[in-house]
Amino acid sequence: MEIGELGLDIWRIYMIKSLSSELVQHILEGIKLDRCGNPEINANRVKIINGVIHSFVQVQDYKKNGSLKLYQELFESPLLVASGEFYDNEASKLLQTCTVSKYMEEVIKILDDESKRAQKFLHTSSLWKLRKQCEDRFVNQRLDFIYSECKDMVSQEKRKDLRNMYIILKPIPDNLKGQLIQTFLDHIKNDGLETISTLSGENIHIQFVENMLKVHQKYQELIADVFENDSLFLSALDKACASVINRRPSDRQPCRSAEYVAKYCDTLLKKSKTTEAEIDQKLTNNITIFKYIEDKDVYQKFYSRLLAKRLIHEQSQSMDAEEAMINRLKQACGYEFTNKLHRMFTDISLSVDLNNKFNNHLKHENIDLGINLSIKVLQAGAWPLGPTQVVIPFAVPQEFEKSIRMFEAFYHNSFNGRKLTWLHHMCHGELKLGYLKKTYIVTMQTYQMAMLLLFESCDSMTCRDIQSTLQLNSETFQKHLQSLLESKLLNANSESLEGNTKVELNFDYSNKRTKFKITSAMQKETQQEQIEHTISAVDEDRKLYLQAAIVRIMKSRKVLKHNALIQEILSQSRVSFTPSISMIKKCIESLIDKQYIERTPNSGDEYSYVA
Repeated sequence: MEIGELGLDIWRIYMIKSLSSELVQHILEGIKLDRCGNPEINANRVKIINGVIHSFVQVQDYKKNGSLKLYQELFESPLLVASGEFYDNEASKLLQTCTVSKYMEEVIKILDDESKRAQKFLHTSSLWKLRKQCEDRFVNQRLDFIYSECKDMVSQEKRKDLRNMYIILKPIPDNLKGQLIQTFLDHIKNDGLETISTLSGENIHIQFVENMLKVHQKYQELIADVFENDSLFLSALDKACASVINRRPSDRQPCRSAEYVAKYCDTLLKKSKTTEAEIDQKLTNNITIFKYIEDKDVYQKFYSRLLAKRLIHEQSQSMDAEEAMINRLKQACGYEFTNKLHRMFTDISLSVDLNNKFNNHLKHENIDLGINLSIKVLQAGAWPLGPTQVVIPFAVPQEFEKSIRMFEAFYHNSFNGRKLTWLHHMCHGELKLGYLKKTYIVTMQTYQMAMLLLFESCDSMTCRDIQSTLQLNSETFQKHLQSLLESKLLNANSESLEGNTKVELNFDYSNKRTKFKITSAMQKETQQEQIEHTISAVDEDRKLYLQAAIVRIMKSRKVLKHNALIQEILSQSRVSFTPSISMIKKCIESLIDKQYIERTPNSGDEYSYVA
């Protein structure tokens, strides 16, 4: 031992050890007086107390290990015990005189004062221990009192009180903060449900998305302002929004959020007076709500159908906006999700080129069709045309025959082996009416146009003649003829559109507009039928998706336990939807029947892949 170290050791033994109890007692009393705000503890006294406390460390500084042992045993342990008792007494006094709001303010002040005091007197190793002691006595042991007004503070959104509560609860373990987080989550959920419970009218989809965005933005701002963007509170916001958005009105009714969000996009992307910058901002905000939707495959089905209508009927505000939206969906859900949407886009751009080539071909061959023609060639697998792929019988009017025949010849010459199916019910055109006092240009569907063209050579016909000439089934015939009667272009001598009912041109027809559209004959399913049809189509898609997933998993694993297979399927399908266990079991049974997989012999809950 060196001479300096020997001197320090003698000081420790004969000075500090022999005077330790009295010395420590005086230091603790000095710290207590400082806590009580006694003016005796001036800067000079603080310097003396600080010097004595630090001498407990300095006297053993020469030791490589355990240099704080003397300080901890002699001074730190008694200090923590004495401080704990002092904090207990102070907390009890505050409880008797303060409201929860005032108590939290006082605790924050005490915690701040104690931190400054610890830095003023103590060795740095004691700072966090004293802070923990203070938090334990004032917060952890008084949680019931602090939480007693938590529900009111959250429901009334008292920001100052909530901020104070967060400050004092922040350092304690997460499980103890659970009550505040759960109360906050329930409040957001109730606010969200209240917001969407009163929705009504035709614009329910706009109200739903914009109201939910207001709720999300409101609480996101509150979390930033009050809870310092704490991940636990952001997670509570996500859970609450997901719960509200995916809530089913009842067990028998499906959740309609996916449909509303898709229709909201449709409203924005259709031609309107809204600026592109506004549309872009709203579509970006819309993705916030989209991310919470669990049944993303339902959204995709609705979105693709609405997109198909916009593209076919040329109703899009901007093709750039359409593409930007698809790219947002791609970022959120991956390429697989938007693959068909991209193919639909490709078809439209290819159709533009194809029309140009066809028109150049006609010019080159010096052929005049007599009508202006624009054709869209769509891939059957990419477009969600649903039951409309079942072709309705129809005798094409002779005015269209030449054009159709010429295009088919041109197309088959360019693309050998492809089959064209004409979807006349999705076509429309402009017809010029020259038999009235004024000339009118009317946009209408193919079947309506075909009916009016029959009156080129006569002024009246019976319903039987019209139907047999065009070879339409009764439902299609009546629907489209009815729309022409409602528009007053034709008159009938009976309300019953059958057999010998006479239909004639209305020569007295007049309209303020010389250019207008007849829309009532568009194939209209009721809203409920549309939803039911989409949901059933989604169910079929899900079964095929799950069966394909099971085969892929079993092909790579060869043998797998039932529960392990269920977990694998759930993790793979989570991106698009969360399948029910009963649906997965049905798909497994179906694949066993089809002999893709089999139950492993002598094991009831294990499957084997059949090569």
